[in-house]
Amino acid sequence: MSIVRESDLPGIGKKYQIETGAGDNMVVVIHDDGNRELYRLDDEENETKCVMTLNDEESRQVAGIIGGLSYKPKALETMELAVNDLVIEWYKVEDKTVINQQTIGQLGVRQKTGASIIAAIKNEDSTINPGPDYLITPGTTLVIAGKRSNIKALKELLRSYQVV
Repeated sequence: MSIVRESDLPGIGKKYQIETGAGDNMVVVIHDDGNRELYRLDDEENETKCVMTLNDEESRQVAGIIGGLSYKPKALETMELAVNDLVIEWYKVEDKTVINQQTIGQLGVRQKTGASIIAAIKNEDSTINPGPDYLITPGTTLVIAGKRSNIKALKELLRSYQVV
């Protein structure tokens, strides 16, 4: 588990110091103007060096990539991330699910469960924030967000379409 230290940088933004489980040290500075700088501690010179600077859009793209929104390793298909009451989970729609060509809206995902589908990944295609017209098909991995009870309700809704 990594250790994260957060501190304010008055007039600049926020600084996050991250020590990973592998022993690497990284610093992320988020500027008030939206730019981000990534630094890495060089152990030989005992100095922190800027590795790259990203604008807001680039930062969000990298966050999505690192967070697994565009590619999910097979070993992590059931991974879960929790922040306070918010849970983000990856859920693969089983091949034996018969959804009868229904969309997110037709299934009433948000109305019936309170959960949100924030991404859908199928083969090499990924859809970020799929709308109510998105067709859920077997083999799709859904990235879902909500409280644990909301996610449980969404899984139960999808499982109700499984052929036993």
